[in-house]
Amino acid sequence: MVQIGYTMMTEQTPARQLVDDVVAAERVGFDYAVISDHYFPWLEEMGHAPYAWSVLGAAAVSTRRLPLMTYVTCPIMRYHPAVVAQKAATVGVLSEGRFTLGLGAGENLNEHVIGRGWPPVNTRHDMFREAIEIIQELFEGGYTSYRGAHFDVDSARLYDLPDQPVPIAVAASGEQSVEIAAEYGDGLVAVDPDAALVAKFFAEGGRDKPVYGQLPISYDTDRDAAVERAHRLWRWSVAGWKVMAELPAPVNFDAYAGTVRPEDVAAKVPCGADVDAVVEAVRTYMDAGFTHVALVQIGQRHQKGFFEWAERELLATLRRL
Repeated sequence: MVQIGYTMMTEQTPARQLVDDVVAAERVGFDYAVISDHYFPWLEEMGHAPYAWSVLGAAAVSTRRLPLMTYVTCPIMRYHPAVVAQKAATVGVLSEGRFTLGLGAGENLNEHVIGRGWPPVNTRHDMFREAIEIIQELFEGGYTSYRGAHFDVDSARLYDLPDQPVPIAVAASGEQSVEIAAEYGDGLVAVDPDAALVAKFFAEGGRDKPVYGQLPISYDTDRDAAVERAHRLWRWSVAGWKVMAELPAPVNFDAYAGTVRPEDVAAKVPCGADVDAVVEAVRTYMDAGFTHVALVQIGQRHQKGFFEWAERELLATLRRL
């Protein structure tokens, strides 16, 4: 049975509400929760981007059973991998072993802020491999020194570790990144229900490991309002990952999305209160081999109604898949 998660979307929601929302997600019966790790929102209209790791600390001590996960953290520029390892280990301790570290090679949108430019994709993948190696070695608990082409570590050690090493799920969108996920990951993260990507992950060594996806929805009893909100806040997503990884700022995503129509977004995002539409969208992930699907309710001010609907109708129906 597919596990249904809830997404703490930092780009659209202030920090305090994110914690309240994940507590509500646990109460109504979601199986796990993920959090985005952004410096910028995708669009100015989204309006937020709090520090995900502070929110995770609060979420870890405010929930009791809900597994938590970053979806995803980039460890190659804005954060040094040794610091990512320390943060992840601490959240693992605070959550009493309920944390998975989701890692990806990042987006220009968030990483350009340190002023080092945005490397080409092959370089990013090389950096990503080194970063994961550093994090995994630090999770083992001893002293780590590392000399790589991109990162150095000098006698680092993590003093606070959970009882079991934090699992690492690796994001992939193409052939190179899925090879990295199969080699290093305890699970795969993918945005789209791409059966070929999952099959390659399994063939390269990821068989029997979890596969995490994410599905945006725009719940509202008024479907027209749901479509309008999805278009206003989610039109950036139509670009696809090869574009999304490269654009540097919300203004660039807004410029790209100027020709995206409401119906273009509604074709990809279930809108309204149709449980069957969400079920069919989740089923596409299941058919592609995904074991976990995290829902994203679009709109900061529309979480409460979504939770009520999820508890009353949606989750029970999804459990029957």
